[in-house]
Amino acid sequence: MQYNVLDLESEKNRNILLKISYDGSRYHGWQIQKNAVSVQEVFQNSLRNVIDEDIELKGCSRTDSGVHANMYCINFKTNSFIPCERLVMALNRFLPADIAVLSADEVPMDFHARYSCIGKEYIYKIWNNKVRNPFLNNYSLHYWYDIDIDLLNYVGSKLIGEHNFTSFCTVDNRVLTDAVRNVSELKFSKQGDVITMMIRADGFLYNMVRIIVGTMLRVAQGKIKPDDILYIIEAKSRKAAGPTAPAKGLYLNRVFY
Repeated sequence: MQYNVLDLESEKNRNILLKISYDGSRYHGWQIQKNAVSVQEVFQNSLRNVIDEDIELKGCSRTDSGVHANMYCINFKTNSFIPCERLVMALNRFLPADIAVLSADEVPMDFHARYSCIGKEYIYKIWNNKVRNPFLNNYSLHYWYDIDIDLLNYVGSKLIGEHNFTSFCTVDNRVLTDAVRNVSELKFSKQGDVITMMIRADGFLYNMVRIIVGTMLRVAQGKIKPDDILYIIEAKSRKAAGPTAPAKGLYLNRVFY
């Protein structure tokens, strides 16, 4: 008798939410790729060593090649009776050192890591020094010109609220039906030579955070006037905004349910 994935999932009696963190430097994002190693592929192989079942992982979002996660959420349905605390230890035994399970919790059967999410928070790190930092090479953008934090916080405040963010979205073969997102917080802070942009919203478009960073650096350079950010929003054109900042400075920081 043939079963599809939905049939198999409906027979499971537990739904497990995992919170993980990972260094994305050597991975081509979360989602499984045909010719590249992804976080999902490595994680599924480790999970198979712990739970001998056909399991489909549901991730909270896609992350691009080189992007990191301080907190990434996964759920899967299973018949395994392994206690959550033991599941954490077992998975960390099989996972490589650049991926770690932070916690495991049993959740309602209708919970979905992606569709149950009500918001996410990203951070982007910039190493702001004339000399590069070898230890942050894969974890921040090296930018050696002066950055006016107050100026960027002023411009960033214009992006807070509900807007159409088409200008801050990379156009690819994905179907974009709604580019309206609600940004609840955006701020820049500095600790030593590390500048961090934190942005929180109900959802994000493809490359949205990285394009915002690239646009902000154009403002810092004086190539975009501070109040032009409103015209960039209204233009609804990718050509109106700045370049896409490199992936290595981006971290999925928190996921909200």
